[in-house]
Amino acid sequence: MAVPRLHNEPCALDLAAQIAAGTLSAVESVDAAIARIEKLDESLNAVVVRDFDRARDAAKQLEKRPKKGPLHGVPMTVKESYNVAGLKTTWGFEHARDFVASEDAHHVTKLKAAGAIILGKTNVPVALSDVQSVNPIYGRTMNPHDVSRTCGGSSGGSAAALASGMVPLEFGSDIGGSIRTPAHFCGVMGLKPTFGAIAIDGHYFPRTEGAAGVLSMTGPMAREAKDLALALDLTARFPLPRARHNSFKGVRILVIDDTSTAALDAPIAAALRAATDAAANAGAIVDHRSDLIPDRVAMQAAYIKMLNIAMSGRMPPDGTPLVTVPDWFELLDKQAVTTRAWEQLLEDYDAIFAPVFGTTAVPHDHEPDMRKRTLMINGRAEPFVPQLSWIAMATYPGMPSVSVPVGGHEGLPIGIQVITPHWQDHSAIALAGLIHDLMKSA
Repeated sequence: MAVPRLHNEPCALDLAAQIAAGTLSAVESVDAAIARIEKLDESLNAVVVRDFDRARDAAKQLEKRPKKGPLHGVPMTVKESYNVAGLKTTWGFEHARDFVASEDAHHVTKLKAAGAIILGKTNVPVALSDVQSVNPIYGRTMNPHDVSRTCGGSSGGSAAALASGMVPLEFGSDIGGSIRTPAHFCGVMGLKPTFGAIAIDGHYFPRTEGAAGVLSMTGPMAREAKDLALALDLTARFPLPRARHNSFKGVRILVIDDTSTAALDAPIAAALRAATDAAANAGAIVDHRSDLIPDRVAMQAAYIKMLNIAMSGRMPPDGTPLVTVPDWFELLDKQAVTTRAWEQLLEDYDAIFAPVFGTTAVPHDHEPDMRKRTLMINGRAEPFVPQLSWIAMATYPGMPSVSVPVGGHEGLPIGIQVITPHWQDHSAIALAGLIHDLMKSA
């Protein structure tokens, strides 16, 4: 059940160490990444906006700097939906095909200041509203483990670029699993941070800017936990608490894998059990039930309603009546009550282990309406939309969650979520890194 691997490229921090030691230059690092993209992306279509000339110029300028940042010379890409000055930002919308951003998004500015070099941007679905990455401007992105399968969405191009070894670091966004599901499908790691931990500045619908939306967060994606931790520190609004754990000894874990809200394929359940057993063997204290778990069926209904409002850009789809102000405040009140219930639960536990999605990466699906899609799970056709309930456990109450690969099935990766209390993002990353290392050596 080992996680399928496609390459032996170093992670971001290891690459930065090579550059700092003088065994590799920033220009050589950038040129090597560009060569990988040009070689691999013909079959994957992940890096859809390319900025190679400016990247090479930036690498040359970096080599003249006496002071080196922690990502000095490290090449990376970012999700297409982020503004990068001088590059197009379309979100897959035809009407935004020619929009060019005039300034960098918050996290792009921070990462560049740390020495990272942006090579380009990675593919997304239209409006970031699908679990596969396809749009009329840039086409479809493939899963590097099996091109007949989706890479996920909406940060699907991000996950594909990482998994194939094109780049060691990426930045995505997540409101309906848009970081965690592609990470699970492609076998990489992704952090959906505590709500509000990282600014969303520069991650707006094209030609707009405004208030942060509900539920949605920006966050890093990588192949190693230490890269997630660094990217979080570089982009967070304020310093977050350090990780509480450096081993599983005494760590209290609650496993949530009941299928009251969504079906779970046998290989996914088996990978979750294997990861849980590995943590227990390393000293964790594991429970499989708690009376404090909030009503997940009710939470799923409220989450989907709030998600649909957020994703529709304040305008209801399909002629649905506008949500009234009292209705909206009632939704916020329900969310607050549920959030407090999860907080109470996590007074008894350090982390929750849960699935990301009920299957491995699914075949490309050309049905545009997700409500009409089905998935084959344990030999039966199951509805697609309920699968979002696994993601809702962290998104709806705003808790941090890391998707981490722990196994595989028939050549496709399997990830799980590691969810921790609010603001314990570094603990989620640390525990994800621990279980990742345990499962790699299993």
